[in-house]
Amino acid sequence: MKTLVVVGNGMAGVACVEQILKYERCFDITIFGDETHVNYSRILLSSVLAGELAPDDITLNPLEWYQRNDIRLRLGVRIGDVDAERKTVTGDDGSVTSYDTLLLATGSSAFMPPIEGLDKDGVFAFRTLEDTRKLLQRAGSGVKAVVIGGGLLGLEAARGLQVQGCNVTVVHLMATLMERQLDPDGGYYLAGKMEDLGIRVLLGRTTTTVVGSDRAEGVALDDGTVLEADLVVVAAGIRPNVQLADKAGLAVNRGIVVNDQMETSDPDIFAIGECVEHRGVCYGLVAPLLEQGKVLAATITGNKGPVYTGTLQAAKLKIMGVDVFSAGDWSEQNAEPVRYEDRALGVYKKLTVRDGKLVGAILVGDTSDSHRYMDWLRTGADLTDRRRHLLFPPPAADGGLDIAEMADSATVCGCVGVTKNAIIQAIHEKGVNTLSQLKETTRASTGCGSCTGLCQALLKAVAPEFEEDTKKVLCGCVPFSQDNLREILRSQRLKSVQEVLDIYGNGLGCEVCKPALSYMLDMLWCGDHDEDRSARFINDRVHANIQKDGMFSVVPRIRGGVTTPDELRRIANAAEKYHVRMVKITGSQRIDLLGVKKEDLPKIWADLGMPSGQAYTKGVRMVKTCVGTDFCRFGVQDSTSAGIEMERRFEHLYTPHKVKMGSVGCPRNCAEATVKDIGLVGQEGSWQVVVGGAAGKSVRKADLLITVETTEAALQAAELFFQYYREHGNYLERTYDFVVRLGIDKVRKDTVYAPDAVRQGLLDRLQKSKARARDAWQEGQAPVHRTQFIPLQPIEQLA
Repeated sequence: MKTLVVVGNGMAGVACVEQILKYERCFDITIFGDETHVNYSRILLSSVLAGELAPDDITLNPLEWYQRNDIRLRLGVRIGDVDAERKTVTGDDGSVTSYDTLLLATGSSAFMPPIEGLDKDGVFAFRTLEDTRKLLQRAGSGVKAVVIGGGLLGLEAARGLQVQGCNVTVVHLMATLMERQLDPDGGYYLAGKMEDLGIRVLLGRTTTTVVGSDRAEGVALDDGTVLEADLVVVAAGIRPNVQLADKAGLAVNRGIVVNDQMETSDPDIFAIGECVEHRGVCYGLVAPLLEQGKVLAATITGNKGPVYTGTLQAAKLKIMGVDVFSAGDWSEQNAEPVRYEDRALGVYKKLTVRDGKLVGAILVGDTSDSHRYMDWLRTGADLTDRRRHLLFPPPAADGGLDIAEMADSATVCGCVGVTKNAIIQAIHEKGVNTLSQLKETTRASTGCGSCTGLCQALLKAVAPEFEEDTKKVLCGCVPFSQDNLREILRSQRLKSVQEVLDIYGNGLGCEVCKPALSYMLDMLWCGDHDEDRSARFINDRVHANIQKDGMFSVVPRIRGGVTTPDELRRIANAAEKYHVRMVKITGSQRIDLLGVKKEDLPKIWADLGMPSGQAYTKGVRMVKTCVGTDFCRFGVQDSTSAGIEMERRFEHLYTPHKVKMGSVGCPRNCAEATVKDIGLVGQEGSWQVVVGGAAGKSVRKADLLITVETTEAALQAAELFFQYYREHGNYLERTYDFVVRLGIDKVRKDTVYAPDAVRQGLLDRLQKSKARARDAWQEGQAPVHRTQFIPLQPIEQLA
């Protein structure tokens, strides 16, 4: 069997190997990668920088894939020399490896412009996973960051750093952002979005020097401006890595010159990806590289036939939550522009038409029609009769017409090169019925996510038993899923319910979306947002549970079910003073005072002198405990103290739905911890932390999250799950539905088994929220509105 050596373990090289493996096995394969990581998606590095994904989440081919396919993987070995006559490659570890066929997939490197001081500490590129990790170590709240470069990579770096809390300034040499993909107007719209999101943008400026002695302290610009900077990111473009090709004596221009079969000037050496030049063009996007890989796989395995004739330059991206699409020649030279713009919505659309055919397109803010424009660009369709409807087509009587008009070979997901036909095959051959299954099977919609709507439309049109994923839109007022809304709020730094409704909704909202948006804002910004009390339920506005007669229920917090004679006296006195109709011991080891008038709420809270038990809201209800080791002869853990401490750590915080907890000192489970949202179960010498239990209409035993040895470790595991649920649970989704939806394996992976940085991030955000939280009953001393505790008319009370 012949030996194939692949230099480069990136997306293009490994994708080509995947195609080679589809043919009859004819190679013994060795892959060299100079990074120490298995193949991963560079497209998602910005999501790792933003803390939305862990490094493991962006892995494309895990180690077992290489092992399963008998591929020798040499990580951390940089190939420094190629001897084309002897057919060997030499690594920086001194190894010499022979080949029969060599595939160069060396990619590109970050271009470092001639700026003085780039060698200083605190200056980074943003190209690899290691670069991302270094940036994460330096990024943080209040850190001043300057990004040099306003192209795609620079804006993605800016977004990630801002989400980490940095104060970010983007400095760009050109007069407009992303000038390779956008015209001046499109770049203007994008710059406006960046500014609205709190990122300072300086255009038409040249960075001359990184200021500082040994460490970066700022950057100097050509106009004399000096910007303070704790860290500097250089994202000024990329350059193809052609050094090995030079040493091998191959034809090289800007990139390694290849023909339509992806052959180089040496018949035994092939090249693919960002390092190559085909018909004078070097490609930096993923979709063309995947097309090249299919052709090269056929060529290299002796199945010559398919040829690569080039790829229409197109990019469909999401930058800081803003959808951007650019394709073809959008210059207006000898072409007729067709435009639409709405500055308030941040939407800009431009098509260029030449001789009745579409030759270029730019979309900013709304890319829903991008696949239609790509079809017209590829096919050269005559648009003479459709000029009136180029930007806004009339409603189609046939709902599936858009999908039917797409060619089978049309690329649906440009990030990983998935075609319409590949999706249809996955539906028919692998029984794919949901978007989640489609992502898992084909990787479509796992990159920037801009093709999600198209993928769903294909599923709806083709899948015989199409099932909507749980990511349904919040409501008709705001037609986005809760996951999408969280990303919109985070990336665009929206901090009020009305702002979200004005930009992404109908401007009004309803009783469904307004409380949900209010919760999301509180969770995301840890209380640092504009609270809209009208967006809350009546219970949340007056911090008591309204009853069917218009009176209210008051439940003070009794942590762990443990109270004192003094508290009991106060409860009894208050019950008599305010003529409470019923005093009820609840199933949660608390005392409920039922039948309190609205105007008496602040006074009864003051007389009780106890914190709110949050019995009225979507928040932390209680921790039910047994007596544990203090009194019980069977107790093996101090469940009472653990339960009280867990309640202290979580009380006064809002959650997607109510959260009930339990702590038991032994497996006899007297406080029913295994049917609670979070439970601590004492064992001999350890604690079991369980999550997702239920004891309502349906009973569900909680899943085991982890077993730990100390009480503090158990409490920390509970904190990790609690904050993870707050951040990823859909509003009004109980933990038992949340755990089932995600699967306990994923919950463990993202919490207790997550990398240190991810776990610490969850704990830090929880602490930030806790620091801002306060006992809601304190509003009795200073109402937020003069009518807050004024009784309503009876008919309004029941509304």
